[in-house]
Amino acid sequence: MAEDTTQNHKPHSPGDSGDAAPRRYRVTSFDVAAEAGVSQSTVSRALAGDPVVSEATRARVAAAAAKLNYHVDENAARLRTGRTGTLAVVVIVRPEQDMKTFNPFHFSLLGSVCAAASARGHDTLVSFQGAVDELRGLYQEQRKADGMIVIGTSENPTAWDYFRGVAQSGAHVICWGSPHEDLDWIRSDNRGGARLATGHLIESGYRNIVCIASETSAQRQFKERWQGYAERMAEEGLPPRLITFEEGYSRDEQGRRAALALIESGEPFDAIFCCCDEMALGALPVLRDHGISVPDQVGMVGFDGIRAGALAAPTLTTIEPDFHAAGAALVDRLLAVIAGKPFEKERVPVRLLMRKSSKKVLK
Repeated sequence: MAEDTTQNHKPHSPGDSGDAAPRRYRVTSFDVAAEAGVSQSTVSRALAGDPVVSEATRARVAAAAAKLNYHVDENAARLRTGRTGTLAVVVIVRPEQDMKTFNPFHFSLLGSVCAAASARGHDTLVSFQGAVDELRGLYQEQRKADGMIVIGTSENPTAWDYFRGVAQSGAHVICWGSPHEDLDWIRSDNRGGARLATGHLIESGYRNIVCIASETSAQRQFKERWQGYAERMAEEGLPPRLITFEEGYSRDEQGRRAALALIESGEPFDAIFCCCDEMALGALPVLRDHGISVPDQVGMVGFDGIRAGALAAPTLTTIEPDFHAAGAALVDRLLAVIAGKPFEKERVPVRLLMRKSSKKVLK
């Protein structure tokens, strides 16, 4: 085992001068072995977590290391194993995006990823990337990280194509909500969540329920949420109705425009399922400005569970993915890839957060 730079004071010998500075020496794994009464190789195995070492021996070695203030030299250990102990996390943004308009969902997901990595003994190297000339993903080749987790908006196809190429070159890459099916991804249970939202609106007494979503957006989750909504409506014998949003605008502006188009169509509706919370938050003030009461006249449910929904007027009912499970799944999947273990793509569970926007007063 490589030694670290821990230094201790060696006791004075009887012939030493009391005024002389004490000599320093490095505590080594051999010192720990002598203290614990085991071999140096056993110390190396015990501190590396080798299962061949018994728990009793492992505890004795750990106690000896603590007594001597000995710590493994992480840099040397990384050189020996070829691992950095760091995971890169790239958050894709739109080119030249003002971070004040960044989707808060991705901040929540980023936090859960970093927490999961820390709990598993890994550091994280985080970067926000959007402009073409700023894309960088060679963390593994440059020995800055053992692998990479990519999250963020799908509305930057150039960035996603770049990281797809990095993955195809052999790098360890796991994505959240990738627009490319051939990338290793993890996603929310979008269809199940949409069915849950639609079923809740139906059970609350709404019948003319429309869905603000898209079947063609690069954000695959929007199509999946539309499909889940349509399935649940069909099961109740109710006609599904899609209101598409306009590409190229911020999410809240897309919601505002979709709600305005819905009102101006003249077609009756009494509830809206928005494929994301930010669109719902853009639609709510449009309804209010047109004298439409939420939830008494029109119910509203979003998707993503962002905190701003709890501050809306009225507070927004939403479908929230399990952020803790999402972060853990992304990190565990990447660690499995790094270790060469098999895995399957998976969906993160979701739950309904019922608030005032869908609590219709039944008469």
